[in-house]
Parts: sequence; structure tokens; C-alpha cells
Amino acid sequence: MKLTARLMLAGLALATLVPAPRAFAQDAICYNCPPQWADWASMLEAIKSNLGVELPHDNKNSGQSLSQLLAERASPVADVVYYGVTTGIKAANEGVVTAYKPAGFDDVADGLKDPDGKWFTVHSGTLGLFVNVDALGGAPVPQCFADLLKPEYDGMVGYLDPSSAFVGYAGAVAVNLAFGGDLDNFDPAIEYFQKLAENSPIVPKQTAYARVVSGEIPILFDYDFNAYRAKYNEDGNFEFVLPCEKTVVVPYVMSLVANAPHPEVGKKVLDFIMSDEGQAIWTNAYLRPARDIELPEEVASKFLPASEYERAVPVDYAKMESVQQAFGERYLNDVR
Repeated sequence: MKLTARLMLAGLALATLVPAPRAFAQDAICYNCPPQWADWASMLEAIKSNLGVELPHDNKNSGQSLSQLLAERASPVADVVYYGVTTGIKAANEGVVTAYKPAGFDDVADGLKDPDGKWFTVHSGTLGLFVNVDALGGAPVPQCFADLLKPEYDGMVGYLDPSSAFVGYAGAVAVNLAFGGDLDNFDPAIEYFQKLAENSPIVPKQTAYARVVSGEIPILFDYDFNAYRAKYNEDGNFEFVLPCEKTVVVPYVMSLVANAPHPEVGKKVLDFIMSDEGQAIWTNAYLRPARDIELPEEVASKFLPASEYERAVPVDYAKMESVQQAFGERYLNDVR
């Protein structure tokens, strides 16, 4: 047999042993992209459809994601990470994420991004009360944080652990502001949670959307987008309440992991999330995008009136991050 023919046959044999390369980009890992939170399910599906990149479901919370990044510093596993803004600031300070400015970065308002791109807002939420009305047992829908201290809500109130989950800490900041505190004085929040402890609150460490929908937790400190999602997409009677006192607006941010195993794929994922198409997907989940994209009328009409949102205020997020650990320790010592 001629050499050329032998080489051709060898090539065919090798082709049967070696799988053909994928037509799509390599898969990547995102820490803290749980499908039941903020409708990450739709975003993950859109990333798969548009980029051919599959991100496995991940149910960590913000604090757990940072702990994992720190533990894996020498050999990172994740490519991108999603978390509350204060955790993003902490990750940047720890050097476990790296600078990257995705598409649309310049459209994100100052204060909602690291100037170098180590973290940047992808959407924001407003902290309030996510209420399963049918699970209240005849009690009225609470309108204020103060209402939750009443005996009629015993065993009905839930909030995520503020020493671990970012939404829990955001709830603590909101309560603190509502009762006259600030980021230098958390006494009002500690006093509130001590009083609330007498009402047997439920304090999970991770996202509890399904537990509200099922009625296990009738009232949860949570974001507007989760409550609206339940109100308009689940079977049941759900409401979102902006507490009568005051509350906070909180950005959620993403970062490219430092020394990520698939950095180019990670960058493509972040570019898509910040693109017009990606930002529009957040609005379908009742999220307010980081970039100034007009909310579709069918979505905007489902939010509470703008006058209600006047009680929702931004805070100094860098300061919020700097005092987070101290508050978490105080909460564990004085409340739990």
C-alpha cells in the first residue's frame, strides 16, 4: 500500500477515536447563578442559545461564593461570579477578581461600578416585603417593618441570614435606615431583630423564593423582582410591599474571576449579559437593568407606582461593604 494511502487510512482511524470539536464555545462556571433567583433560569437559557455556552446551575449565596473564590485562589474553578455589590467590592479588594469592562460598561452610572471594571452592576432590586397573602391566615398584609413585630405575625416572617446572605444584610441595612440608624450606627437594626426574634422568625441562609410560594414562609424580606415574578407568574395571591418607613435600592454585580480557567468565554458571557439583549432579559424578570434601557410598558405597568419607590434610597455601597463584617459578627453575638 502506498504511503499516501496508509496515511489517509490512519487519519480516518484516528478520526473515529477522537471526537469532533464542539461547534460552540467552551462551557464556563458561574458562581451564584441559581435559576430560582432573579430568573437566572431565563438568562442561562439565553446564554446557551446565543453563545452555545452552558453554565451549570449554582445555588451559592454571595458570601459562600466569595468564600469559595478565596479557597480556590491558587487554582480558580469559576470564570464569572454574581453577587451583591458589597461582596463584589470585597472580592475586588481581596484580588480574586480581575478588571474587565464588558460591552455597555460606560453606560453604567458612576458609583455602580468599579472604575477599572473589577465589578459592575448588572441589575438592581428594591428591598421590601414579599408576601404570600393566602398564607397569612386572615392577618392583614403588613405595610411597615414595624407591623411584623405584632403577635399576629408570629412564625410568619422570614429573612435570609444577614451574616451570610447579601439579601439578608441588605434587609438589615433597610431596617436600620427605617428606624433612624445609618452605616455608622446599627443599634436600631439590632434592636429590631431582637424584638422580631420573639415572633419566631424563619432565617434561611439561601434563597427562599420557593418557600414563600409554597406558603412555608408567608412574609419574606426580599426584592421587588422576586415578588413581582410570583405575583404575575405563579398560582396564588402574592404582593410586594414597600415598607412605609423607608427602604434601600441595592445593585447586584458581576465580575470576571482572576486567573479564570476560561477567561475568554467568561468575557463573552459578561458581554452578553450587559448587551441590549441581555439587559432586556432582566426586565422580563421585573429587574431594573444597570443600563438605561426603557422598561417595556407591559413590565412597567406591573410595578408599584413611582411614588411608592420614592421611599427607596441608595446608600454608600463602599461604606456598606466596609461595615458588613462587623455587623454580621454583632448580629451573631446579639441576635442569634
